[in-house]
Amino acid sequence: MNKVGIFLFLYLCFLYIPPIVKAQEATSGSELGEKWSYFRSIPGNFEVQIPGDFIEKSDTIETPVGKLVYHTAFLQLERPDSDNLFYMVGYCDYPEHTIHSDSTEMLDEFFTGTMETAALAVKGNLTYSVPLKQENFPGWQWRIDYLGGEALIKTRAFVAQKRYYSIQTIMYKNKSLNRSSNRFFESFRLLK
Repeated sequence: MNKVGIFLFLYLCFLYIPPIVKAQEATSGSELGEKWSYFRSIPGNFEVQIPGDFIEKSDTIETPVGKLVYHTAFLQLERPDSDNLFYMVGYCDYPEHTIHSDSTEMLDEFFTGTMETAALAVKGNLTYSVPLKQENFPGWQWRIDYLGGEALIKTRAFVAQKRYYSIQTIMYKNKSLNRSSNRFFESFRLLK
């Protein structure tokens, strides 16, 4: 099962993580002054606040357990003074008997492999990781420093039944403690 998570994350790293050529000194820009609105995905069964308009994509990925359809909604900000350069929510449904939120031992291995491979995929360093519960579903939160320590990726991921969710922000390292990232992560909710 670990290989499925690793394959999926490797694919997504190269497909969605935006190129950041050189980190520029960011000034006091903040999306908190921007108009935030809720993005709601009925098929994805979630809503989240975002400071702009998401672009939605779906990609079919061939994996060891068959074809997986990975859905993403993302926003890339072009301003160098932005708190975050990138916001993303992704999800995919795994086939029966492969991964499930009740399989805690399997999920620990799945998330450990996913985090380690994510860092490797962007030639970065996993600098922080902690288990979490997202609405009573098991998950992990982690941080990867990359681009020689100039940028970082914050990820919160969890499994709800057989659906894997990933919530991410990317920012320059000097913006690592921004309130916009916290607002984005904390606003994520599964629809009832």
